[in-house]
Amino acid sequence: MNAALTTPEPAVLRLLDANLDRAREGLRVLEDWCRFGLDRQDLVARLKDLRQRLGRCHLPVYKAARHTASDGGAGLTHPAQAERQQPSEVVAANAGRAQEALRVLEEFGRAGDPLLAAEAAAIRYALYDLEVDLMRACGAAAGRREQLLRCRLYLITSHSPRLLETVAAALEAGVRLVQHRAKEADDLERWREASALRQLCSSHGALFIVNDRVDLALAVEADGVHLGQGDLPPAEARRLLGPDRLIGRSTQRIEQLRQAVVDGCDYVGVGPVNATPTKPGREPVGLAYVREAAAESPIPFFAIGGLDAGTVPPVVAAGGRRVAVVRAIIEASDPHAASRELLEALGEEA
Repeated sequence: MNAALTTPEPAVLRLLDANLDRAREGLRVLEDWCRFGLDRQDLVARLKDLRQRLGRCHLPVYKAARHTASDGGAGLTHPAQAERQQPSEVVAANAGRAQEALRVLEEFGRAGDPLLAAEAAAIRYALYDLEVDLMRACGAAAGRREQLLRCRLYLITSHSPRLLETVAAALEAGVRLVQHRAKEADDLERWREASALRQLCSSHGALFIVNDRVDLALAVEADGVHLGQGDLPPAEARRLLGPDRLIGRSTQRIEQLRQAVVDGCDYVGVGPVNATPTKPGREPVGLAYVREAAAESPIPFFAIGGLDAGTVPPVVAAGGRRVAVVRAIIEASDPHAASRELLEALGEEA
């Protein structure tokens, strides 16, 4: 028992016990989401410290005063609890719950347990700052995935002497998803090109993805990485990238798409629909796989392979709402006009 503790009346003891429970439970909800949902061990460590500090204040005298049977508020719920559909909403609710309980501990603990009151105040202020970091972590992941859902046209780059100019024109036309693909370049050239493209995409509010290379994606702070079937497994990429960034996966048949979903990928490429020099020797899958993906895929998929404004309508008719292109924009004499034509073929208005 704290040396300064003078035993309060039973009602206050019960009140302090209930709010210690409430604050610790709220902190545990936040801690578990950071551990299992966000994979943010830095946030886990900060929350665990707050929770354990509060636990040391939860004295036996408070627990002995507990009498749930006579508590008229025990088990009460509110309709707002059922409305929390997103992790960010659960995080916000439990941060608020813990903060409110800590304020009660601070107010009612002053007279009988000043050490509890002081610790509750310190933890409450620490939680205010921690909540901001939590919401940012939740928002970064949700924001990218929400933006991905709105993307219909995916531009994948290839070598071009006017690459930045071409990508800038596509972005100005409305493209909001760009992948840097530079198979033949050395690492320094890749990094320079990816850095420039990253800045360009950021200035237009577009997502920027790096092909294959997780290290390069991290180096330029890309929004994600796209993996082929022979690249690093998605689970390893996720471990390195963290939970906030996007992971895409190339697939050529429905079994690979299903595995990508199991692996936690955020989107897949479906193709090649037609033969394309970008993937020499790769047998085209045609529209049959597009139809399968449209019927089954729970995540966004982008049809890819020899597509342009003229070949997009059959893809749309087969259920493909999104397409990825390389030559149709990169090799176009007017990449702005080519991008607009593709977006219009996908149903996006200027």
